[in-house]
Amino acid sequence: MTTSTIEASESLSADIAIIGGSGLYQMADLTNKRSISIATPYGKPSDGIVLGELNGVTVAFLARHGQEHRLTPSTVPYRANIYALKTLGVRYIVSVSAVGSLQKELKPLDMVVPDQMIDMTKQRSSSFFGKGAVAHVSMADPICPAVADILTRAYTQANINEGQCHPKATYVCIEGPQFSTRAESQWYRQMNADIIGMTNMPEAKLAREASIAYATLALVTDFDSWHPTEEDVSADYAIQNLMKNADNAQQVIKQAVALIAAEQPKSIAHNALAQSLVTPIEAMSVEVKAKLGALLPE
Repeated sequence: MTTSTIEASESLSADIAIIGGSGLYQMADLTNKRSISIATPYGKPSDGIVLGELNGVTVAFLARHGQEHRLTPSTVPYRANIYALKTLGVRYIVSVSAVGSLQKELKPLDMVVPDQMIDMTKQRSSSFFGKGAVAHVSMADPICPAVADILTRAYTQANINEGQCHPKATYVCIEGPQFSTRAESQWYRQMNADIIGMTNMPEAKLAREASIAYATLALVTDFDSWHPTEEDVSADYAIQNLMKNADNAQQVIKQAVALIAAEQPKSIAHNALAQSLVTPIEAMSVEVKAKLGALLPE
C-alpha cells in the first residue's frame, strides 16, 4: 500500500468515510488501497487516511486511535480528522465505536444506532470556530436520521447471527481514559442515557460544522459498572467482546456503504453551516478564511 501527501486541491476524493474505533483499525475487504497523508490547519489526523474500494464504492477509512492504538480518547485530533475528510469531499461518515451498556436490554455483542448524545467531555476542542469567525450549528439532532436509518437497515441485510440491533438510543460521552465509578454509572442511567463511550464527542459536533452527515454504529462490549450481577468493565473484558463483534460490524458497514452510495440521502447536516454561519465570509480576515477554507460554504 503506497503512501503520499496531498493538498485539498488534488483530485482524490470519496463521498463516504468510515472512522474505525477500538478494535477496528482496518477494513479487511477494502481493495485498491492507498494511504494518504493530509496536512490540515489543525495538525495531522490520527493516521494516514486509507482510500480504497468496498464492493466497488470508493471510501475513506481512518483509524480514530491510530493503527497501533496510540491515542487516548482525549488526545485524538478530532478537528484534524474531520477537516482532512472534508478536504477529500466526504459527505457521509459512519463512525464505529465500542460502548458500554447502561440498560439491561442492551447486551454485549449487541449493536446500537444512537440518535441522541450527551457530551460530558471537558478537555477537547469542540469547534472549528472562534478567533475571527462565529457559527452556531444546531445539535438538536446530533445524528443524521437518514444515515442512522441506513445503518439499521444494513444490520438487517447483513444477517448477523449474534446479538441484535437497537435503534434510537442516547449515547453519553465521557472524557476517560478511565472507566466510570459505580456512582457515575448510576448517575448516567438517571440521565436516561443508554450507552456510554469516550469518542463520539466532539466528533459529531465537528462533523456537523463541516456539513457532513454523521451516524454511529456502537458495539456493546460490557455493562459499565452499574450492573449488580454482571462483570464490571475492564479493558481486557471489553476488547474480548469487541473482537468477537468486529467481523459482524464490517459486514454491516459493507451493506451501509452500498446503501449510502445507491441512495445518496439528503441530510440535515449538508446545509448546517450555511444556515448557521454568523460572521459574513467577506468580513473574515484572509488568514481566517484560509484556515476555514475547506469548511466554508461556496
